[in-house]
Amino acid sequence: MGEKVVAGGFDLSDRQRYRRKLQQCLEGLGRLLEEKRFDRPKNLMGLEIELNLAGPDGTPKMMNAEVLERIASRDFQTELGMFNLEVNIVPHRLGGRVLDQLAEELRTGLAYAHRKANEVDAGIVMIGILPTLGRNDLVSANLSDVDRYQLLNDQIVAARGEDFMLDIGGVERLTCSFASIAPEAACTSVQLHLQVTPARFADVWNAAQAVAAAQIAVGANSPFLFGRELWRESRPPLFQQATDTRPPELQAQGVRPRTWFGERWVGSAYELFEENLRYFPALLPICDEEDPLLVLDDGGVPRLQELVLHNGTVYRWNRPVYGLADGVPHLRVENRVLPAGPTVTDVVANAAFYYGLVRALAEDARPVWTRLPFEVAAANFDAACRHGIDAELVWPKPGRGSGTTRVPAVKLVRDELLPLAAAGLDAWGIEPTDRDLYLGVIEQRCRRRVNGASWQVDTYHRALDAGLEREAALAATTRRYCELMHEGEPVHTWPVGFPTPG
Repeated sequence: MGEKVVAGGFDLSDRQRYRRKLQQCLEGLGRLLEEKRFDRPKNLMGLEIELNLAGPDGTPKMMNAEVLERIASRDFQTELGMFNLEVNIVPHRLGGRVLDQLAEELRTGLAYAHRKANEVDAGIVMIGILPTLGRNDLVSANLSDVDRYQLLNDQIVAARGEDFMLDIGGVERLTCSFASIAPEAACTSVQLHLQVTPARFADVWNAAQAVAAAQIAVGANSPFLFGRELWRESRPPLFQQATDTRPPELQAQGVRPRTWFGERWVGSAYELFEENLRYFPALLPICDEEDPLLVLDDGGVPRLQELVLHNGTVYRWNRPVYGLADGVPHLRVENRVLPAGPTVTDVVANAAFYYGLVRALAEDARPVWTRLPFEVAAANFDAACRHGIDAELVWPKPGRGSGTTRVPAVKLVRDELLPLAAAGLDAWGIEPTDRDLYLGVIEQRCRRRVNGASWQVDTYHRALDAGLEREAALAATTRRYCELMHEGEPVHTWPVGFPTPG
């Protein structure tokens, strides 16, 4: 990101030049699409998991630099907060035993990272929001010491012009204010990537938007923030409010937030990149030396750096991604809906459900997005975040008729979505035993009405009933969660509460 990162400031000419470069990049993307320059399908998927560091007492440890130094692997990287890490799994081809292979790689990598963290009295926790995080943990001094995070914080704070207000009303209500974007670091998620052809992009993205609510309903794992019980998946409202560059007046005018679900089904990837330019001012107007149109004129493939950077500062729950591999451009859908955890088996089950479902829905002769208004899909997402496994969702009526019906999420998943996901995994060529194993995890969550969020809440209330104060109950819940997470059995099998002393 060059000298501008070090200088930490931008002037008017930087922003004007960046806007021109963005328009050139968008034109370049349009030409690449028109000339059909994109990679042929390789059925490639990728996986990233954001992680927390906590001590033996369950409280966050601000030491990702020390832990990363000990891990010494390029698969592990910094994240926004000093108590965060991220692990990246190399892209895999969807098919065969890939689900089991992913699970094995994750178990091996996370166990190694956990051992290395133990050397400095910390441990790895896969969870949506660490229940023991306090307001004093999420201050700008605890942002990772990386130029791009500091710069992003400075630019979002400058754009907003005042403190960030958090106001989340769930089971309890949380209201507080912050002077930085540090609360965003509380949100640790799983990102699922799928490489697609330009012709398939819109169908896959629309399918991913349609099923985001079902993903959250079965996968919610973030019920607490700052000692309050909020939504079953509190990351989306927290992330939106922690990155909101709009003061109240712009919110009242209907200006779009930088973290958003979207507002319509799309017909191409180009439409999403074009929306990014139309609606969102640049946060990091850093210009690359490349002239994308000149590169195209010379027969080359541009990196479109400005477009890529700008896209990374618009936090869609399903994000379009432009990338280059071996000089060949490709498109990906990045699914950012899911929280991390609880176990590797749960993460891979969530991935199997997603990849199977989007494949089946994207190829459906009567696509769900032609029968479900977009605002209903957005309302479903909100309902799933609030209520998790107990959510009710609106979905097209089965059969040839039209119209929608309200149905419990667990019934929708078991009766309609799991068979679709199984068919989609078959279309990918996934080994049937792996298909049944991992989709069986989702089915059992629905049957027992248990996911990470419900287990956390039930165990926390057991601790309160046993006489613990709120803070101690959250710490005890976190410690028990960590024990069971490292044992590795999926969350629907976890006993609620605490083992009685033997």
